[in-house]
Amino acid sequence: MIQSSSSRLNEALLQVLNVRHTAIAENIANADTPHYKKKTVEFEDELRRVIESGSKEELEIKRTHPKHLPVNDPNTAYIPYRVVQNSETSMNNNGNNVDMDLEMANLAENQLMYNYLADRVSGHYSKMKNLLQDLK
Repeated sequence: MIQSSSSRLNEALLQVLNVRHTAIAENIANADTPHYKKKTVEFEDELRRVIESGSKEELEIKRTHPKHLPVNDPNTAYIPYRVVQNSETSMNNNGNNVDMDLEMANLAENQLMYNYLADRVSGHYSKMKNLLQDLK
């Protein structure tokens, strides 16, 4: 498959945004659950650090142990992320800390970013398809 480093990075970002969408959806679904603590997905700081250092090597998937499963595509980008549970605050009397207005705003922002990146990835492959069709 014809890929560039930016298209691999965009595809990896789509995967992380999908994980973030799941976390936000869980927060919204549990907005009335007593003692539920909201989850967030953090990846921006780590991604910014790697991109600013200019070392894309840290974004590549590597086998760190011989018993790990091999990676089919060694050029697949990986964006490190972590799911963080915020247990320090409380929004309601029942111990829940989900702010529905904030979560809905986060959901809308995440959806916009996902749509933008999906459009970029789709556009990349459309260009490649057109280029290959013009070669006929």
